Amino acid sequence: MELDINRAIILAGMKDMEEYSDVDVLIAGAGPSGLTSAKYLAEKGFKVLIYERRLSFGGGIGGGGNMIPKIVVQEEALPIVEDFKIRYQKFEKNLFTIDPAELIAKLSAGALDAGAKIMLGVNVDDVIVRDNPPRVVGALWHWTAIQLSGLHVDPLYTQCKALVDATGHDAELIAIAGRKNPELGIEIAGERSNWTEVSERVVVEHTGRVAPGLYVTGIAVCAVYGLPRMGPIFGGMLLSGKKLAEIIEEDLKSAPSGKKRKKKS
Repeated sequence: MELDINRAIILAGMKDMEEYSDVDVLIAGAGPSGLTSAKYLAEKGFKVLIYERRLSFGGGIGGGGNMIPKIVVQEEALPIVEDFKIRYQKFEKNLFTIDPAELIAKLSAGALDAGAKIMLGVNVDDVIVRDNPPRVVGALWHWTAIQLSGLHVDPLYTQCKALVDATGHDAELIAIAGRKNPELGIEIAGERSNWTEVSERVVVEHTGRVAPGLYVTGIAVCAVYGLPRMGPIFGGMLLSGKKLAEIIEEDLKSAPSGKKRKKKS
């Protein structure tokens, strides 16, 4: 029995890892914007993989507002909320409240049901760049446990047509790409202090391509472009994720090798 369990895990798990070593879209971070992008891209037939360093979904959703179990979205984000079949309650003005656990569960289920693959406990360490002209074509990754242990272990590779930084406040992946590859022309301005009504708008406006093959969504946008943060309101995160899916879809369709790769059965 034990040997059969081992074989099932190893053989099926390695098959998944091999199949998803080459994807259309690789997203670093299973937070609200990353999960939203994944759903809309997978629904369009793209092969989508999310690497999440934790053993759970949701990014900053779970803590609600300072551990009070509610988060807020504004009316503009309700069509996305409804796409994911998430329940909400009207508060006042333009604000609606959502249970954090339900938001996490249904964003992740929505992405998975659409066909996206999520691998947990994976930390993206670096990018793969090809020149003439310079372009990001993949990422290097470790298991998070290896990173936390401080062991020197070489990473493995994942190839992609579009690499998305949805890592959150520090835009870690884009910062690495810019520091190691000046030819990409990336500068990280750093996140500014809170100004919710401004940030909810400008985060969506600045969502998109940072360098060829490299994209940013969600709160990572603030770090890249020097925008203010916004606190426990998540409408901008959802809107950013959907906008990015639209941008990537257009970019990949117009690329010379823009044919979608179907997931193996």
